[in-house]
Amino acid sequence: MTFQIGEKVVYPNQGVGIIENISSRSFGSDLEKFYLLRLGSNSMTVMIPFSNVGNVGLRKIAKAQEINRILLFLATGTCDTTGDWKNRFKENTEKMQSGNLTQAAEVLKSLLILQAEKPLSFREKRMLERARHFLVAEISIVRKVPEVTAIALLKKALGRASLALPAPY
Repeated sequence: MTFQIGEKVVYPNQGVGIIENISSRSFGSDLEKFYLLRLGSNSMTVMIPFSNVGNVGLRKIAKAQEINRILLFLATGTCDTTGDWKNRFKENTEKMQSGNLTQAAEVLKSLLILQAEKPLSFREKRMLERARHFLVAEISIVRKVPEVTAIALLKKALGRASLALPAPY
């Protein structure tokens, strides 16, 4: 997959960023091309080798239909939660690292369901916040609305499932 300068992309588990530059560096006799990505959440820049794009899961932002499916899933979909904390955390970490929007929505919803039953651990609270931020950022960009509007869309969808989106930690 190739990207252009100025294109918005998703860097799994980090969020949405913009391709700021494409550069080359030599390592011995090898020449490697890199994307310079500036993440929107914290203005951090990341260099990603072309050869590693698939491994890190860099992808284009979602289409409007996918956002609609995500909101519908949050409102009406079901998700399984593993009872064992260690297994659940491992599964959720893998889902977040995939960069897949549907899997991030599953993490968010399953943790909100769990939170309604009992308090989350510190690490699960952080995971919930990352999933929340990831979804808000992408919905905001795809729908071309401010983040507060994206949060309202998430709250409305989750409200249909009798779940509440917590404020950021």
